[in-house]
Amino acid sequence: MSVETLTTISPSTNAPVVTRPGVSSEELARLPEIGQAAFRSFSQSTTLKQRQKIVTRALEILDKKKDVLARELTEQMGRPIRYTGAEIATAIKRGTYMNKEAPSVLGEEGIVNGEAEKGFRRFIKRQPVGVVLIIFAWNYPYLILVNSLIPAILAGNAVLLKPSPQTPTVVEQVASAFLEAGLPKDVIQYFHCGSLTQLEVIIRSPQVNHICFTGSVAGGLAVQKAASDRIVNVGLELGGKDPAYVRGDVDVAWAAEEIVDGAIFNSGQSCCAIERVYVHESIYDSFVEEVKKVLSNYRIGDPFDEKTQIGPVISKRAKETVLAHIADAIKKGAKDETPANETFENFPPNGNYVKPTLLTGVTHDMIVMTEETFGPVIPVMKVKNDEEAVKLMNDSEFGLTASVWSKDLATAEKLIENVEAGTVFINRSDYPSPDLAWTGWKNSGRGVTLSKFGFEQFVKLKSFHLKDYPK
Repeated sequence: MSVETLTTISPSTNAPVVTRPGVSSEELARLPEIGQAAFRSFSQSTTLKQRQKIVTRALEILDKKKDVLARELTEQMGRPIRYTGAEIATAIKRGTYMNKEAPSVLGEEGIVNGEAEKGFRRFIKRQPVGVVLIIFAWNYPYLILVNSLIPAILAGNAVLLKPSPQTPTVVEQVASAFLEAGLPKDVIQYFHCGSLTQLEVIIRSPQVNHICFTGSVAGGLAVQKAASDRIVNVGLELGGKDPAYVRGDVDVAWAAEEIVDGAIFNSGQSCCAIERVYVHESIYDSFVEEVKKVLSNYRIGDPFDEKTQIGPVISKRAKETVLAHIADAIKKGAKDETPANETFENFPPNGNYVKPTLLTGVTHDMIVMTEETFGPVIPVMKVKNDEEAVKLMNDSEFGLTASVWSKDLATAEKLIENVEAGTVFINRSDYPSPDLAWTGWKNSGRGVTLSKFGFEQFVKLKSFHLKDYPK
């Protein structure tokens, strides 16, 4: 059987930019075996402090290369160059936080003692699970990867990394940095793969002890199905249809600026981007006008131009999906109120560009309010009161993040208590904080990354019940 060649197509030109050989079935079968041997050696020969030092050095190496990494991201996934360096910096900060937090969970502090009883000692320790398979997406690849990779390594596991074919160099850069930092060979292995059949083979391997997947709901269901014929934990970080509710007491100009950024940054290609906006009727018209003002000053264009704020979406297929959502909304009565903007009408040639689009008069009969769009669209719906807003926010199969925008923090906090989402914000959006649990409700996933709880999926509990020998 011949090995496939994977080609990365530039979203901004639709020309090939990177090619990588796939993995043969024979090579794929050996990866978990090699990983198991590396795991046993690594987990038994290193202490947590030693693993922390390796992580620290690896993050420092990545930091020194951040300009190169940023250019690779812009080329491969199309985010403007003015922003890609920030992903590297944020990934390093996130990794540094988890490295600092590790002793509280994985060290002596993390041992749970049982009730005191003469002649007995009882306690619970955390031990690494073994070989962790991490399958991760292209839209924020460094941020997504550190969520799982750092705690997995700190816990003493070996990892197999499967990147998106859209951003293949990410795993190469990360694996190289960790090897240079002193991580033993084969503790991190990676493979390039575009075949679901091949991926199913490694998911079903009994030598893979835990699976982390970040991507679409359809992709997550496929991974879960492939793993369903054996006992293995699967962590899923999936999509979102994240709502924002703008109450009538806000500074409308400020709220419009924040909402637009939360909705269309990275061309809207974030699982926690704002995809639905509910606005109190008392400020609805003025809010729409302010959003128009904000959008009129945005610049879409070549992602390598430092002035560009919005680049292309990832593929022709993604562009078609976004445009189909917009067309469905307009067909069902919504109005495109996107302001005039010269850069919205004159895109660079050949790329997958979609203008940031403001839709008003939307309803939940439109797919733009129910299905994940993953593009630069801002659908705005008028609501009469807080109760209606919360009801609509919860009217979704997704539950990743949600936000309420208000001067009245006490009332806003009461509202978010009733919102069905794993992370809720007041006066902020689109920010996974490393000290909080990142977890999806409903079809947005299961399992936790980040915070002290983010270590738990990479360890298993072992109870020790020790009785003194009778005298």
